[in-house]
This record gives sequence, C-alpha cells and structure tokens, in this order.
Amino acid sequence: MTAIADISVDSTPAASSQPEEAGQGSRQKLALVIPTLREAENIHGLLDHVRAVLDPLNVPYEILVVDDDSRDGTDAIVSAVAAQDPRVRLLVRKGEKGLSGAILYGWQRTDAPILGVMDGDLQHPPELLPQLLAAVQDGCDLAIGSRYTEGGQLGEWSPVRKFLSAAAVWVTWPLQTRQAHAQDPMSGYFMVRSSCLRQGIFQRTGFKLLLEVLVRGEIGSVAEIPFAFGLRSRGSSKANFKVAWDYALLLARLYAAKYAFWGRG
Repeated sequence: MTAIADISVDSTPAASSQPEEAGQGSRQKLALVIPTLREAENIHGLLDHVRAVLDPLNVPYEILVVDDDSRDGTDAIVSAVAAQDPRVRLLVRKGEKGLSGAILYGWQRTDAPILGVMDGDLQHPPELLPQLLAAVQDGCDLAIGSRYTEGGQLGEWSPVRKFLSAAAVWVTWPLQTRQAHAQDPMSGYFMVRSSCLRQGIFQRTGFKLLLEVLVRGEIGSVAEIPFAFGLRSRGSSKANFKVAWDYALLLARLYAAKYAFWGRG
C-alpha cells in the first residue's frame, strides 16, 4: 500500500513576516510551487515569464522551485535567478520522487496564505495566474486552471489519450461533493487557501494532488478558469506506468475511505 503521510500545511505567518492590514485580503501573499525534474531547458524562461505576469499585480509573492535532484543543471539555473531575486527560492529533494510530494514539500516551507502550483514544462500558461489569484482573493477556496470547463482545451492530444484522460476524470465523480466539485480534478494548475488544508492527509507519491485536495481538504467553493493545455516543446514527459499505478492506488484509497471499506487509517 502506498504510504500516506499527515501533511498539515501551516498558514501561520512566520515571525519575520509583517501582519496583513485589516481589509487588505487582496494583498495576501502567494506562494507558487513549481516542481521540476530535468527541466533545465525550460525553467529560466518560465521563471522570467511568471515574474513578468505577477509583478504588475502588486501582491507579495514567492516562487518555490522544488527540484527532485535533477542533476541536469536545473538547480544552478534557479540558484542564479534566486541570487538576483530573493522571491525565487530553490528547494532540492534528495532520495524522493513524485509530483505531489514535491508540491507538499514546497507548501510546508512557506507562510503564505495562498498556495499555488504550476508545471515547469511550459504547458501551463502563466497568463492565467492573475485570474486564479483573483478568484481566491474574491472568496473562493480553490481556483483551478481547467481544461474541461467551457472554453478549456486539451491541446493536440491523440484520441486515445483524450479518452484515457476523460475516463480518469469520470471515475472521480462519485468522490466529489457538491461544494467541492470540479470538471477537471486532474489539473496540475491551481491555487488554494492554506487554511483549507490544515487537517488534510495527503499522499506524498503520485501526480494528482488536486483530487486529494478536493476530497480531503476543507473546500467550500471552487472556481474553474478555462485554459488551453500546451504542448511540451522541450524536455521529456514524466507520464509513465508508475504514474498510472499511483493514480489507481490513490483512487482505491479514496473510494475505500469514502465508503468505509478499509476505514480511514
């Protein structure tokens, strides 16, 4: 059975942080995690692009690049950017792999009340970040970059891949609630209030953290913002049989917990 870890995301500001003024919720700090594994070809351009989109918003933010010990120069590139911009931080995990675990690793190391994640492979358009952030600032607990809501697109996928993706979404419908329901629960592009995750129990392995956030988090409202999923132009896809297997194990555990087959341990 895949190990499950208690992940309590601390939303209490660090001692060095300045308290938010009353009525300034729109200026709450954002922590955007970008997990990487062999993304040296993409990461510099992505960091430049993300900062260019976020800077005009006049909100405090930090970008946490969580690298799974790529050893392809990703760490050196991020370190060089971080030396010029302290809002960029590099976190390297050694001996661990997995997208969900990398995201949680970053979220645990920030005091930001708004937590986000996007891929490091240029398939998630940074131009969507202001809309995701605005949705959370306006009161939503969770804002999702969605390929399946009206206006969203899967990109130039083959019919087989589109079918498999749709099937992976269909099997999540019984797990979701009316308050925490998403057309695209498999998205890797979203923002969430850290206060909604305090009591969460999340799986460190695997690639589908959003589904767990929807099912296990304290989510009262969801906004989905359409986007067109891009094609990877450089680097290699991380999708493989292990990703599918981890997803199957996650589904089994979530169904078991919901319908009390195995209990909640």
